[in-house]
Amino acid sequence: MAQLTGGSFKRISPEDIKVRRSALNQLVDVIQEDVSGSTTRRAYQVFVTGGVGPGVTSSLYQTVYDQDFTLQTANPIFDMTIGLYESGSTVTNCSTGIDSAGKLLFPSQSLMMREKVDIYKQYAKVLLGDADSTFSSPFGDPAASNRIDEALFVSFKRLFARDKIKKETFAMRFYETGSMTMHEVKGQSDRETLAVTSTSGSMIFTDIGAATNTQRTFGGDVAAIVSATDTSRRVGLIFYDHGTCVFDMSKIISGSQHVYGTIDAMNEGTGKSGKPVGTMMIGGGINNFDAPTTAASLAAVNNGSPDKNTDAVRAKYIPDLLVSASIDQILDHFATCRFQSGTLTAMTFQNVTTINSTLIFCRATADEFNYSTNPTFTNSSGRIRVVDQGQEDTQRSFTFPTTVGLHDEFGNLLAVAKLSRPIEKNDERDVTFRVRLDF
Repeated sequence: MAQLTGGSFKRISPEDIKVRRSALNQLVDVIQEDVSGSTTRRAYQVFVTGGVGPGVTSSLYQTVYDQDFTLQTANPIFDMTIGLYESGSTVTNCSTGIDSAGKLLFPSQSLMMREKVDIYKQYAKVLLGDADSTFSSPFGDPAASNRIDEALFVSFKRLFARDKIKKETFAMRFYETGSMTMHEVKGQSDRETLAVTSTSGSMIFTDIGAATNTQRTFGGDVAAIVSATDTSRRVGLIFYDHGTCVFDMSKIISGSQHVYGTIDAMNEGTGKSGKPVGTMMIGGGINNFDAPTTAASLAAVNNGSPDKNTDAVRAKYIPDLLVSASIDQILDHFATCRFQSGTLTAMTFQNVTTINSTLIFCRATADEFNYSTNPTFTNSSGRIRVVDQGQEDTQRSFTFPTTVGLHDEFGNLLAVAKLSRPIEKNDERDVTFRVRLDF
């Protein structure tokens, strides 16, 4: 039922109620500094080793904020983490077996391998419906070359993704290649540090073509993320309804590039730089993660006879860094180097907010709602008050409705609609009030 100001009621028929659905889009723009900044990127450090060496602490994921996360006004934009497919070569080549409880075993030179596998399984369960499934781009392609064994997961928060991400609006600026070092090592000139990235390696990854190449799966609509310069080159997946992107790390970075630096490790001791030694598995050996610092050690590499202190330059991002580094250190590298620091756009997309609207048409015919039960509407004699004295018998009754109340069948008030201004209602006018309820 509908009630206008003054206490008059009228029953609303089903023909007067219409249901509509519309969408609202907002542009989300994440700049590089938000991703790379130390105050806008939060690490939680919930993983702690113990019993061997100095120990390592790390997060399982990191959260990027739109400003200093210590401020109450800061809003989390997205979470990012990495995961490894249990049957992928990075895991199977590193694993030493399975114990009696079914737990994967890894050598001491690796770090957080079970956690990296479990994260992959968790995303597979949520997005694919099966923890043992694997991501591939294009989606569902069984070819091994299209399987995503080493994944970078980016999950946007509900505040920014809203109901879903709009198709063909996502784009990400990313730096695929690292910078060359000052050392020209024979056959190894593609070395780079953990903290320097080549600006010439900037690429744009986007979901262009998704409007006609979207599939429906357990996690909702999904499409391939491709290179903007070569749309046939697929580098990941975007799950629109879930607001999650899955990137193939072997395709968005040059995984074969050689890398040197220092990472946290379980082994005690110090490297040539005085920092704790970081160790990684290269072939069948364990190698110092420092770069060659003397002419003799550099010459040894050039001559093809590196020792254990110089062989580190042959370490690669995939699989060496992914196996030996903690999740925090891998994410630190991606955030500070692969997105870089600056005011350029790192990620952008449009979200979709679905608005379900119920339109209720409250119709007042010429003979309805011209009288009010408000006590001030009549005088002490019970006659309608008039504008001009002496017109009580000739002036017609009229009202100025300001409010529409919606009641249930028992008379309980459910909603109130306010008019922007009072509207005159008399016996010469039919008036229809349209009440819109959005949710």
